[in-house]
Amino acid sequence: MSIKDNIEQIQSFLKNQQKNVTLIAVSKTKPLQSIEEAIHAGQRIFGENKIKEGIEKFSPIKEKYNLILHHLGPVQSGNSKKLFGNFDYTHGVSSLSSLQNLMKESEKYKKPLKYFLQVNLTEEDSKSGFQEDELLKLIQNPTQIETEFLKLEGLMTMGPSSGEENLTRLVFRRLNEIRNSSLSGAKLSMGMSGDYPIAIAEGADFIRVGSSIFGDRNYN
Repeated sequence: MSIKDNIEQIQSFLKNQQKNVTLIAVSKTKPLQSIEEAIHAGQRIFGENKIKEGIEKFSPIKEKYNLILHHLGPVQSGNSKKLFGNFDYTHGVSSLSSLQNLMKESEKYKKPLKYFLQVNLTEEDSKSGFQEDELLKLIQNPTQIETEFLKLEGLMTMGPSSGEENLTRLVFRRLNEIRNSSLSGAKLSMGMSGDYPIAIAEGADFIRVGSSIFGDRNYN
């Protein structure tokens, strides 16, 4: 199937769910040609893991096609300043130090950026993110999590590395419960190519889909 066919298939699935879910087409490692195929299929929202790669690929076309760009990788202090003015969202704020750095940078660059707090609900060492108790403590004080230009959009999590369906469902369900009980109105970023139907059923607002649109990743 072509990139266009893949996008249409996913969008048809989303429509049938009768839920307002935003599809982020994860174009990491993919060439501009593939991205343009997706654009011509109507896709306007893309995700990149590496800040430099995202800027290089999307700077020439972002305004031309009125694209929205999500940063999906970890927020690292050395590169975080480059998010402002180049990306609309970042999903990888996984520690208090990275959040505090981002807040400082937002006051310098004064360009709007929305972000998601990454939550580690699988308790796997291989995954970054706030532990649940850390998150609940952090969001009690709004002055700790927003500035004039940096706004909290919601919470992000990843399913277990095993891909086990029942555990995946429990992880996504728990993030939804946290949102409903402690951060009303927040959006949820959860679900990738292998588990986005489960994520949607459990309350996802954004899904991050790469290989199901573009095919397997190109490793450099």
